[in-house]
Amino acid sequence: MRLERPFMAFGSISIDGKSLVIPSNSLRADRIVVMTRFPEPGRTKTRLIPALGADRAAAVHRRLIVCTLNVVSQWAEAHDCDIEVRYTGGDESQFLAQFGVQPRYAPQSEGSLGQRMNSAVEAAFSDGAKRIVIIGTDCPGLEASHLTHAFEQLTDRDVVIGPATDGGYYLLGMRRHLPRLFDDIAWGTETVFRQTLERAAEARNTVGLLPMLSDVDYAEDLIQCRRSEDQFRDVLPRTMPGRISVIIPTLNEAANITATLEHICNRPNVEVIVADGGSDDQTPELVRVAGATVVQCNKGRGKQMNAGAALARGEILIFLHADTKLPDDFADHVCQTLRDGTSGGAFRLRIGASGWMLRLIESAANLRSRWLQLPYGDQAIFVPASVFFHMNGFQHWPLMEDYDFCCRLRKIGRIALASASVTTSARRWQRLGVLRTTLTNLVCIAAFRLGVSPVTLARWYR
Repeated sequence: MRLERPFMAFGSISIDGKSLVIPSNSLRADRIVVMTRFPEPGRTKTRLIPALGADRAAAVHRRLIVCTLNVVSQWAEAHDCDIEVRYTGGDESQFLAQFGVQPRYAPQSEGSLGQRMNSAVEAAFSDGAKRIVIIGTDCPGLEASHLTHAFEQLTDRDVVIGPATDGGYYLLGMRRHLPRLFDDIAWGTETVFRQTLERAAEARNTVGLLPMLSDVDYAEDLIQCRRSEDQFRDVLPRTMPGRISVIIPTLNEAANITATLEHICNRPNVEVIVADGGSDDQTPELVRVAGATVVQCNKGRGKQMNAGAALARGEILIFLHADTKLPDDFADHVCQTLRDGTSGGAFRLRIGASGWMLRLIESAANLRSRWLQLPYGDQAIFVPASVFFHMNGFQHWPLMEDYDFCCRLRKIGRIALASASVTTSARRWQRLGVLRTTLTNLVCIAAFRLGVSPVTLARWYR
């Protein structure tokens, strides 16, 4: 049985202008417990490895730990709060060497994530803590205000939870040990937050909620890190002035991708990133032959476009469908359109087949884009990278991600329509028929605006 050293808080003194950290045996009523893993390549952030490789994935995790501890340490110093880091992997000397001596470090217990968190909370209350907040190190959006709000709510509530966009939570706080909150939870699934609320309700615990934030687990989540570019400058790309990034989501597009890429690859100040969602045809090989970069990521157009954008260096991002061709002078049109202070833009639509009904569809799409500022994804939406990351990119939806993005984008500023056209494949209209395709699109928009889930719409649409 391992005997842990007693909790030791830290303070600081100044000698000859240098700040020295010194231990203090005083225990405080409030404590933040940080759960993390040592950033060892190949064993940490493994779901980022397909996009980044083992070393860069571990480096991203290290920066996430640093960001979290910076926020927590500054808050704790100002609010008389203790910090404890519960780790797995590595040892205490490695954590001390990489992350400093201010927190107390202790290994996590054995068992599931719930058992490990429960053990850490139980030990903290046994140490004498009165209010405990437990967090991970996957949430770059965590700010001091979230910690303030959490402890404030624990004044008159039993539990406080910070929900994450993936269905889990980034923060859990309590003012007494509540082991029921960790029982029978499907850890690692999108039901964790809901199940935790259910456990609290069963125990008649009062619950306070914090704003929803995003964890960084997959390539599409890395756009959260790009919002704090300076903090991740050594592990993720930095925006390069004057560069344009064309981002193309693909899934089994071997029949179309070469024709899409041949006019846009190998141009000065243009990079092409293909975000592949798991093609089992020759799409990735054809992309590499054409001279573009392949990013392996989860399937889903919103997820794929976010993953590509997270690894892009462009000052301007263009989101292009795999069956859509840009005009030869696309870069000039993009720069000219954005020069007028617009929030973003799109190209006019041209459908690559003959027929008066398709000409009518084109005219309607271009009028809608100009009057309502609501272009669709097949019009190659483009936006400054700074705006895209500020908006948190696309929703991770299987449908309606482009419609939602433009609705949010036009609240920032005008969405302009370029004078040139992209040419998109007519395959959708030819497969389903012009009338059926048009009616399906209109019904999806109407249902979405009435509150129908994009997941439900996607099942119906396909």
